[in-house]
Amino acid sequence: MIDNRKIATNLNYIGLLILFLAIVSCKNEEKSIATKKEKRPNIIYVYVDQLSANMMSNAGNDYLKTPALDYIAHNGIRFTRAYTTNPVCSPARVSLMTGRFPSYFKDDKENEVRENRGSMMIPTVTDEVKRTTIAAHLKKANYDLYFGGKEHLPKSLTPAALGFNKFSNDERGELVKKAADIIKENHENPYFMVVSLINPHDICYMALREKATSKNDAILLKRAKVELATLDKAMKIPEGVSKEEFYASYCPPLPVNYEPQIDEPRAVKNLIDNRPFRKNAREHFTDQDWKHHRYAYHRLTEVMDKEIQVLLDAIKNSGQEENTLIIFSSDHGDMSASHRMEHKSTLYEESANIPFMAMWKGHIPKGQINEKNLISNGLDLLPTICDYAGIEGVSDHRGRSLQPLFQGEDVSWRETLGVESEIGKMVVDQHGFKYMRYDVDGIEEQLLNLDLDPFETTHFTDDLRFKSDLERLRKIYQTEWFK
Repeated sequence: MIDNRKIATNLNYIGLLILFLAIVSCKNEEKSIATKKEKRPNIIYVYVDQLSANMMSNAGNDYLKTPALDYIAHNGIRFTRAYTTNPVCSPARVSLMTGRFPSYFKDDKENEVRENRGSMMIPTVTDEVKRTTIAAHLKKANYDLYFGGKEHLPKSLTPAALGFNKFSNDERGELVKKAADIIKENHENPYFMVVSLINPHDICYMALREKATSKNDAILLKRAKVELATLDKAMKIPEGVSKEEFYASYCPPLPVNYEPQIDEPRAVKNLIDNRPFRKNAREHFTDQDWKHHRYAYHRLTEVMDKEIQVLLDAIKNSGQEENTLIIFSSDHGDMSASHRMEHKSTLYEESANIPFMAMWKGHIPKGQINEKNLISNGLDLLPTICDYAGIEGVSDHRGRSLQPLFQGEDVSWRETLGVESEIGKMVVDQHGFKYMRYDVDGIEEQLLNLDLDPFETTHFTDDLRFKSDLERLRKIYQTEWFK
C-alpha cells in the first residue's frame, strides 16, 4: 500500500533541495557577474596621426627611439598586419566612432564617403548608427567616456554629440597632462578614454608650405604657427654637424622603393597631380630634400613618443597598470619618400599599414608579435573594447573582437581584409597578395605580391602564375567586401 505521507515528505525534501540548488546557482551566477564586473578594465585608446607601422624602434627601425611605444610592445602584443579602413584622417576617424567603413555613409551630395571633404560633410546619421557607436555601446556598460585631442569629425559624430566628456582641445603636451590628471583620479565607474595626438602629422607642412597654391592651403598655413614651429625644430640640423655629415650619417637613407612603381596606376598620378604641393615634391625634391623629410618625420615621431610616456607614467605611478587596458594605433601612415611621395591616401603599405599594439599587465601575455592575422582598427576596435567592457558590441558584422588574439589564442580568423581610399579599394589576403581596384580614371586592376615584392615596386596582374589568385581575390572583393 502506498504511504502518501512518506511521498509528501520526500517531495518536500526534493522541493527544498531544488530551492537550495537554485539559491546556490543564483549566488554563483551573481558572484560570476560581480567577478566579471570587477575585472573590467579602464581602457585608454591612444590614437596618433600619420604613423606608419614601421615607425617604431620595436618594429626594427634604427633611425629613431620610441621607448614609450617599446614599453607597450614589450608588455603586450604588436600586430604587423594591421590596416586602416581608409588611409586619410577624417574617414578613418569616422570608423573609430562607428565601427563601420567610411563608405557606409553618404556626404551632402549623396556620394560615398571616401575622402576628407566628404567625411566632414556627412549631414546626419541614422538611429541605427546612433545606437551602435562605440559610445552608445559603452554607455550601456556603465563606462564613463573621455575624449581629448584631434577630432576631424562631422557634427553628428563628434565626441560631444556622442556623449563623451571632451576634456581637452589641445593635441599635444597639454592634452597628455590633462589625460594624466584624469588617470590619477579615483573613479567610481570604469572609463574609456581616447587620447588623440596630432604628431607626427606636422610633417605634412614641409611640402605644403613650398607650394601652397589653393585658398584652403593658404588658410591651413596661416593657422599652423605651432605646427610649423614644431616642424622647424624637427628639421633642425644638430649643432656642430655639417650638412654633408647630416645627410650622410644622420638622415635615414632613401627607401628601397624610392622610385615610382613600374606601371604606376593613373589613379595614383591623379592623386598627386590634384594637389600641387604633392606634385612639386615628386618632381622637384632632391635626394637631400627627401632625406631631410624622413629625418623630420622620425623626430616628430619621437615627440609623440615622449607625450605617450606621460600617460604611461601616470598609469604606472598611480598603481593602475593592472587595471588599465592600453591600445595604441594610428589613423594612417605617411609615404615618407616611398615612390617619391609624401602624405597619405594611397593603398601602398606605407600609407595603409598601421601600428596596432595592446597591453594590460597581468592579463595580456607580454612580448607577443603577431605577424599572421589581418587586423582592421576601424572595424575591430569597437567589438574588442565592448568585449573587455563585458558586453557584445556589433556595428559592421565583419568586425571581430581581438581579445582572443591578445591572449595569444590560435583561433579561426579572417583570411582577407578590405581597405578603402579616395582613389580605389583593395583586398589584402593572409598570403601577402593585395588586389587593388582603382576607379578615379577608369577601372584599373592590380595584383601585388608582398612576399615576392614587399616594397611594391611592381605588380603581378598579368603574371600567369597568379591568375587564380587574381580571380579569387576579384570574387572576394565583390562578394565579401565591396560591391
